[in-house]
Amino acid sequence: MDLRQLRAVVTAAETGSVTKAAQLLYLAQPAVSRQISSLEEELGVQLFDRTSSGMRPTAAGLAFVTRARRVLSELERARAEVAPTREAVTGIATIGILGSVEHLLAGPLVEVIGRKHPGIELHLATAYSGHLQQWLDDGDLDLALLYNLTTTQSVRVLPLLRDKLWAVAPREAGLRADQPVDLATVLSHPFIMPIAGQHGIRLLLDEARLHCDVQPRVVAQANSIALQTLLVEAGHGWTVLPGAGVSHHALEGRLSAAPLRAPEIVRTVGLGLPRAGKTPPAVEVVATELLTLVRAAVRSGRWASAELITNAVPSELPAVRDGAAGTA
Repeated sequence: MDLRQLRAVVTAAETGSVTKAAQLLYLAQPAVSRQISSLEEELGVQLFDRTSSGMRPTAAGLAFVTRARRVLSELERARAEVAPTREAVTGIATIGILGSVEHLLAGPLVEVIGRKHPGIELHLATAYSGHLQQWLDDGDLDLALLYNLTTTQSVRVLPLLRDKLWAVAPREAGLRADQPVDLATVLSHPFIMPIAGQHGIRLLLDEARLHCDVQPRVVAQANSIALQTLLVEAGHGWTVLPGAGVSHHALEGRLSAAPLRAPEIVRTVGLGLPRAGKTPPAVEVVATELLTLVRAAVRSGRWASAELITNAVPSELPAVRDGAAGTA
C-alpha cells in the first residue's frame, strides 16, 4: 500500500469517475485503474462498484476512504509544518465554526491569520454544534466552537460566553432588540419549528415550552437556520433562533427580532479541543486569534445576544499541549 494508491482511491471516490480522477492526479486512466485494482487485491475486498455511470464506493470502500482521507490530511499537515519558511509558525489548522456566527468570525479570522501568520493554512468548516463535536471526536477538526458541551473524555471545553435565543418575526411585526418578547407571545403566532433530533434549539425550545400554556400552530419544520430565516422573511411565521444569527438581518430590515423572556433561553458557547495528543503550534495560534475575535465581537455588540463569562475568555489559549486535562 502506498500514497499513490490512497490518492487514487480517495480521488475516484470524490469524483465518481476514474477518468476525472486521472485528470486531477495528472495520470493516465489505466494507471489509476491499476492502482485501485492492486489495492483491492492487497486488501482482499472490493472498494468500488463499477457501473456504466461511474465508480461508486462499496460499504468497505466508504470506510477505507474515510481513513485514507485522514492519512493524507495528516501527511499534508506534516509537510506544511516542516516546510522551510521565515515565519515563526507554519502548518494547517482545521477549525469548526457555528453556522449562526460564521458571518461574524470566518472572514475576520481568515484576514488576521493571513496578515499576521501567513505560514498557517486555515481549513474552515461550519455546521451545527453536534456535528462539530462529532468531527472533533473523529479527529477531523483541531478545534471548534460548541454549544452546551462540558469537558468529556475526548474533548476539552473552555466556556466562553452565554448566548441568548431571540424571537424572530417578519419585518411587519416590528420586534426590537431593546424590547424583549415573551415566549408565549411568539408561540401564539404561526410558528416555524426547528426539526427534532437535528437541531439543538429544538430541545431547548421544548423544555422552555413547559413554562408556557400555549400550543404552537406549526406551519413548517426546518433543519437549518438559513431555511428558518428564509421562511420568516417570506412572512410564513415566527421562529426562535440565536440572536447572533439574525440581528444583522434585522438591521438590514429583512425581518424583526427581539430577545426572548419568560423564560429566557440561554446556551453556553465554548471552545472545544481534542484532549488526546499534542496541540500543534499552528492550532494554538489560531485558537488564540479566535478567542480575541470572539471577545471583540461581544464587546462591540456585533454578537448582540451574548455576554462574556467573567474571566473565561483569556487573551491566549491556556496550556493544552500533550492532552492536558481540564474542566469546563
